[in-house]
Amino acid sequence: MTGPRVVIADDQAFVRIGFRMILTSGGIEVVGEAADGAEAVAAVRDLRPDVVLMDIRMPAMDGLEATRRIVRESPDCRVLMLTTFDLDRYVYDALAAGASGFLLKDVTAEHLVAAVRLVETGDALLAPSITRRLVEQFASPVAHVPAVHRDLAALTPREREVLTFVGRGRSNAEIAEDLTLSEATVKTHVARIFAKLALRDRAQAVVLAYETGLVAPGG
Repeated sequence: MTGPRVVIADDQAFVRIGFRMILTSGGIEVVGEAADGAEAVAAVRDLRPDVVLMDIRMPAMDGLEATRRIVRESPDCRVLMLTTFDLDRYVYDALAAGASGFLLKDVTAEHLVAAVRLVETGDALLAPSITRRLVEQFASPVAHVPAVHRDLAALTPREREVLTFVGRGRSNAEIAEDLTLSEATVKTHVARIFAKLALRDRAQAVVLAYETGLVAPGG
């Protein structure tokens, strides 16, 4: 099986070298590197990778702005944020910008390879429960939501109900049990919600559910 194609964006050369060695040994192709956000955006535009490992703090253009631009220009490319900080404001802002998850820079080799493969398939790296903790701590309703996302009128009543459960960190199996539906039916509803609202993964769905007020902190 061919591994995902990856760009590594970090202003520290030794970090890029270390991650390149780990990913290559794990059967993942590193197609490019970038030393700042602007270089990362250009690399994605030119090389069309599947995944970008993106440092948050970089000169010229930081990882958050680079992520926003990459998500806008190359919606099929997934972004994994690299940080020395655990669950903090930077991580939430990265999710709101369109990242599919985050990794601490001291991540193990096995976890790094597994994480890249996971997000390349379209899954979010963060568990919905962790994402929910972040959103409850930092989200402000409507403030960060693009206008295209603020109107949930495109959803059917059932889809709004399913999105509410997703926002509360429920899995497809749990939603199926709560709503007396098959898991396959829930999966179809979730796919339609993502398509209608241009969502990339469940992490983004949780952010949206809170920021539109569909789910309230503690709700």
